[in-house]
Amino acid sequence: MAEIVLERLTKVYSDGTRAVTELDLEVGAAEFVVFVGPSGCGKTTALRMIAGLETITSGDVRIDGRVVNDLPPKERDIAMVFQNYALYPHMSAYKNMGFALKMRGVPKDEIDRRVREAAHILGLTDSLHKKPRTLSGGQRQRVAMGRAIVRNPQAFLMDEPLSNLDAKLRVEMRAEIARIQRDLGVTTVYVTHDQTEAMTMGDRVAVMRNGLLQQIDAPQVLYERPRNLFVAEFIGSPAMNLVEADLVRTNGDVWVRFGDHRLRLSDSTLARHPGLERFEGRRVVLGIRPEDMEDASLLGTRPEGERLSVVCDIREDMGSEVYVHFNVAAQPVVTKEVLEAHVVDAPEDEETRMAAEQARGSGVRFVARLERMTRAREREPLELVVDVERLHVFDPETGLGVGSS
Repeated sequence: MAEIVLERLTKVYSDGTRAVTELDLEVGAAEFVVFVGPSGCGKTTALRMIAGLETITSGDVRIDGRVVNDLPPKERDIAMVFQNYALYPHMSAYKNMGFALKMRGVPKDEIDRRVREAAHILGLTDSLHKKPRTLSGGQRQRVAMGRAIVRNPQAFLMDEPLSNLDAKLRVEMRAEIARIQRDLGVTTVYVTHDQTEAMTMGDRVAVMRNGLLQQIDAPQVLYERPRNLFVAEFIGSPAMNLVEADLVRTNGDVWVRFGDHRLRLSDSTLARHPGLERFEGRRVVLGIRPEDMEDASLLGTRPEGERLSVVCDIREDMGSEVYVHFNVAAQPVVTKEVLEAHVVDAPEDEETRMAAEQARGSGVRFVARLERMTRAREREPLELVVDVERLHVFDPETGLGVGSS
């Protein structure tokens, strides 16, 4: 299988719109890499440049060591799976899957072998005679994948292939695609706006914003060590709670203080983040993931520096867990990076300023993801225990995470 290398890949449209800026990225042979980000971040444009469907302004695309910038799509030995399945309505599933091979002059017996082999992998053997209109959404998606598989390409490029499916089918199909990719060992680049989809499918996930690569890493690394505020906000569901805080040292201990609350940073946390020393006596951005809080009433006694006393505003029962929403009387994070995580397609400076003014003084809305046995009740006090070993700290000026050792 082929390696795909992007070197300073850039796309600027004729009206001056910069869709992708100097994207450097390597996709290893047989690797599954997912591009994720909000609408308009450049992920689909990058994919289309790899495929040859979009001209390249500058930079190179290498497939299997060969620069393919000027090669038409059919000569790049890649197969694309699109959001709209693009199946021929008058052809059976069998003929749809084998059509590209027929046009290449592949012998009939070889076409038959490849189509039936792909159908077996995809669970379509009993549906090969059916036309698209009689197939379910999931089956049509499988036919579209089968059409790509039979070509034995060096790489798969997939652009939001599951967006037209309902929620239950999406969950089933993302597991199916991941399994098929693993079994076939085909290099795959996959585009989605759904971070849950990205995190559950990719060997590595590339987070993009405004045409720039923010971070590429294994899903767990993105979750545990986000490089900046944008990645921290984008990865994780519900999103990470962010608040402005002061980093202070009292009687030898280091605390983060926000509103009426304060949490003590453990020695192990300080050892993992030596860069925190530079921020003592300064303002920082504190991040707490919803799942890193627990109902204190279900636990034993915990030190003061691990507890938050709040009032439950809204309780959402999700079945296996409960989301508890509450307000913290502290300064919200109003950097442009975080505002843009909530306002798709980056607002202009004036809009950003107005949004920041509106946010200030309104406190910060937090959400905790608790066990279903929680005793939290709406409009009642609630004591939470925070896992202080898993706190995240960011530089409010640059938006970057404070360096880890």
